[in-house]
Amino acid sequence: MIKSIGVLGAGQMGSGIAYTFARYGFPVTLVDVQESSLEKAKSYVEKTFTREAEKGSLPKDHPLLPILTYETNFQAFEGCDLVIEAITEDLNLKTTALKQISSLISESSFIASNTSSIPISTLASVTQNPDKFIGMHFMNPVPVMKLVEIIRGAQTSDETFKAIFNLTLTLQKVPVISTDVPGFIINRILMPMLNEAIEALDQGVATAEDIDKGMTIGLNHPMGPLTLADFIGLDTCKAILEVLYNGLGDSKYKPNKLLLDKVSKGHLGRKSGQGFYTYG
Repeated sequence: MIKSIGVLGAGQMGSGIAYTFARYGFPVTLVDVQESSLEKAKSYVEKTFTREAEKGSLPKDHPLLPILTYETNFQAFEGCDLVIEAITEDLNLKTTALKQISSLISESSFIASNTSSIPISTLASVTQNPDKFIGMHFMNPVPVMKLVEIIRGAQTSDETFKAIFNLTLTLQKVPVISTDVPGFIINRILMPMLNEAIEALDQGVATAEDIDKGMTIGLNHPMGPLTLADFIGLDTCKAILEVLYNGLGDSKYKPNKLLLDKVSKGHLGRKSGQGFYTYG
């Protein structure tokens, strides 16, 4: 039975995942090697909790804050029933971290990756118990978005799948099941749309504002594709597209040169203050 949660990575996704589990009463250990990232995560958690408590979505005496701890050492994962990896979409970084996590936790514990594109079997292969490994891809922002993609690797056991599927329901999320292919369901469909919107901007078809307005008003999307790309992070979009392009070999996944240029300049979207739009 899964009672305690570890989360690796205190960025947007990791902070949201940690908050969501604590919201439902799970003790959570959030680990990041950067103290500054943990401070940002702590601020995010406290602000989100205050907002929910003021709205009445959570009682003000909810134990969320005390049961969420922040650590810089991987040793803190010892004793966790499930560790969720939520770091940068980089294969080498992920496999290095997963090897370390796998060596610390018990044989009965599970590991899930929040990867948005890298095949689960590839990541599972570096762990000591690949049958206990699974993909658990949350949507951003995690506390708000209901969907979770669940991806079985080649060796993922039925026990692991059932445990993670039921855990997703406990969080009042909606699970969808994908086969283990690059990009899974959501990003395989989403990323070509974002890439095409960037292509249209690059070719001068329309302004960023009009491209986004066309999609939000014309297709009733809640957010335009360029705004969404900025929200996701242009470096993350680039990384996902590269996994798709290399894994599937289809040119529609090749990152547009404007996207590559933005990333090379450090214009990564909301998190850097500039992307296709400028943010205060």
